[in-house]
Amino acid sequence: MFLLGYDIGSSSVKASLMEAASGKVIASAVSPKREMPIQAERPGWAEQQPEVWWKHVKSATAEIRKKAGRKLQDVKAIGISYQMHGLVIVDQKQKVLRPSIIWCDSRAVEIGEQAFSDLTPKKCLQQLLNSPGNFTASKLKWVMVNEPEIFARVHKFMLPGDYIAMKMTGEIQTTASGLSEGILWDYPAEAISEMVLTSYGIPDDLIPRVVKTFSRQGELNRGAAKVLGLKPGIPISYRAGDQPNNALSLKVLNPGEIAATGGTSGVVYGVTEQTAFDPKSRVNTFIHVNHAPDHPRYGVLVCINGAGILNRWLRNQCWGLNRGTPYKAMNALAAEIPAGSEGLMILPYGNGAERTLENKDLGASIHGLQLNIHSRSHLARATQEGIVFAMNYGVDVMREMGLAVDTVRAGYTNLFISPVFADIFSAVTGARVELLQTDGSQGAARGAGIGAGIYKNIPEAFIGLKTVRTIEPDPQLGQRYRENYQSWVGILKRELGKA
Repeated sequence: MFLLGYDIGSSSVKASLMEAASGKVIASAVSPKREMPIQAERPGWAEQQPEVWWKHVKSATAEIRKKAGRKLQDVKAIGISYQMHGLVIVDQKQKVLRPSIIWCDSRAVEIGEQAFSDLTPKKCLQQLLNSPGNFTASKLKWVMVNEPEIFARVHKFMLPGDYIAMKMTGEIQTTASGLSEGILWDYPAEAISEMVLTSYGIPDDLIPRVVKTFSRQGELNRGAAKVLGLKPGIPISYRAGDQPNNALSLKVLNPGEIAATGGTSGVVYGVTEQTAFDPKSRVNTFIHVNHAPDHPRYGVLVCINGAGILNRWLRNQCWGLNRGTPYKAMNALAAEIPAGSEGLMILPYGNGAERTLENKDLGASIHGLQLNIHSRSHLARATQEGIVFAMNYGVDVMREMGLAVDTVRAGYTNLFISPVFADIFSAVTGARVELLQTDGSQGAARGAGIGAGIYKNIPEAFIGLKTVRTIEPDPQLGQRYRENYQSWVGILKRELGKA
């Protein structure tokens, strides 16, 4: 008996075929082999074609089929993880009306800020736990204002994972967790926010039917089964945004537990049972995957847009597009440079408006460059240090909200593969770091098993989950980095003063 999990990212689509009884990954695939492009017609914009995600779902499934053969015929459930906050709109024939406005697009910042003022910060924070900000509802309002001909044809709007589920089942659905990430959820009422719909003038019939995160949400139809090479009738039994799902994959489900990831964005995600919020919405609170009204679970999210994408930029510019993927070599070179990169510091922004900077689009910048001292190796280390500093800037806000960040779990993937990055993260945050052998697609597979009832309870779903490495914070390195971090914060504040 097998479970199939998909992770629909902005860089690639990942898929994993997992044996339910052992938690062993039988086959995995990534498509494309190089990162998917993000289209930016104007500064601050970021779009992708939803059809491209579906193309790579098919490609990744085909690769698994080659590796696993007939095992794909014994898949009993499918789970979907997806890049959060994106907007997909379709007409009555389920045809996509425009490219998806994805998570790092900044065009709706002013719309969200105006709504925050009009609705009043007090009401927004009490009912939404967030400013409407640059999230899905604000992006839909932008389409309404700037593309009225397209908006007039909208039948439903969705998140990226809802779109992939629609392609598989023919049904348009979403979840409460998904609506919360779009800032469309009234937390005290445990219902869709009528306040936001009314303020933005969004008809409520544009919202998909709401299903539970863990549930039989539809079945793979014959058309999708044929193109994927799977049996029709397989239930889609789990969907969640990438960061709540990453937390699930790491078994981060209860108050006090913390997850981190270093993919295209850098994220720290802590679970609480309190409806906590940051008055400035520098970090955001969403419904976690295992939330229930009588068992509240909320995820407090720190997100840095410019994380792995900065590392990719450095690779492309300093090592060249045609030299493979030398991330391992970059990590080795970074390890040769002393902590602090001999005064070189990087602000790792430049991928849209940053929530931790109160939705300012500061841009990436390099500081303290000495032409007779610094090399590509220094840039490699300063990049990783700058990303961790930016993440810790958000962690400081989490701590202000009362969350303890003592032990952090992360998947042994992306930036956390780098020993330098993991050591810096532990030293700067002061947290014990546990690196686990898992990723988003594996989390989606486990979630599918929970939603389909294959696992009797949630703890049973984590069979086979293994820790690869544990890092205790180094006090000496931590002291050195505390000084570097304060200098970095000083640079950040000066740059913010200019913005």
